[in-house]
Amino acid sequence: MGFVVQPNAPKLTPEMLIPRMGEYLVQKGLISEPDLQRALGYQQEQVVKGQHYMLGQALLDLRLLDRETLDQIITEQILQLRTALQAANRNLEQRVQERTAELNQALNRVSELSQMKANFVSNISHELRTPLTHIKGYVELMISETLGSINEDQRHAMEVGQRATAKLESLIEDLIMFSLASHGELSLKLVPMDLARLAKLVTRSAVSKAEERGVRVTSSIPDALPLVQADNEKIGWVLGQLLDNAIKFTPSGGSVTMDIKEEGRNLVQVSVMDTGIGIPPGRMNEIFEPFHQLDGSSTRRYGGTGLGLSLVRQIVEAHGSLLDVRSTEGKGSTFTFPLLAVHE
Repeated sequence: MGFVVQPNAPKLTPEMLIPRMGEYLVQKGLISEPDLQRALGYQQEQVVKGQHYMLGQALLDLRLLDRETLDQIITEQILQLRTALQAANRNLEQRVQERTAELNQALNRVSELSQMKANFVSNISHELRTPLTHIKGYVELMISETLGSINEDQRHAMEVGQRATAKLESLIEDLIMFSLASHGELSLKLVPMDLARLAKLVTRSAVSKAEERGVRVTSSIPDALPLVQADNEKIGWVLGQLLDNAIKFTPSGGSVTMDIKEEGRNLVQVSVMDTGIGIPPGRMNEIFEPFHQLDGSSTRRYGGTGLGLSLVRQIVEAHGSLLDVRSTEGKGSTFTFPLLAVHE
């Protein structure tokens, strides 16, 4: 695309590139201040008449400066401008290099901190597992009265402790799984598995928790689904996590649905839908950040470590699939991913 020259456009001259040339001439002692003001006034008169009239021409017409001196001054000014521009470019390049170095240093520091965090999570998770196993074992012994009889109040207290240790054990396993995924050590045992049966079991186990919150859990899982190529344990964890997450963020009176169906001949699509609070626009990616909650305040309503969805996505992607999220704030969310079907 070329430049279009307007018919009435002024002709480009070297003088147009020189800012404040009059002041420079006064500083050089080539003209006086009154001479400059006289030339500026004469220039303005010509401009009012509709002419494209430059200060240099006014100085020449008023015989305040000769052509040779004017050309020399314009040349000096252009050289000074070029020198200043080169210096500015050098300074800019240096600042860019310094800023780039600072950013690289910051990125390296972030990477180091991320690795330190992953190592800490891994170490502390394994250290917690041993004492928790002891606590869990003794609580089970006391509930079964292997260590002696207990009354109903004591049994109730032990059952509360048992549920708490189960929750803590689940959290520790999640932390260990996260540390493995962070180190790229998340291994899968891919086998043909009955997804329909697994999904029904996971859905049934989520019903009691949902009922406590006044949330209805339903499922649409056909019996004639083909087998899928997947890790039974980890996909079971993914389904349970998606249901737990949907139940947690669905107010009383709402509903959560597990929907599984064939997509063509080679895929089976898994969807978990809820009528919950939804996700604010522009914050969708935040839900997959580990240890991050959309509500980060000290008085947040919903608990959790913020690891669940991060691990869900990593496990789904490790299966060669993608986790799709559709959400409308105040109306609910749908999490969907496909798995490869296996036909015998």
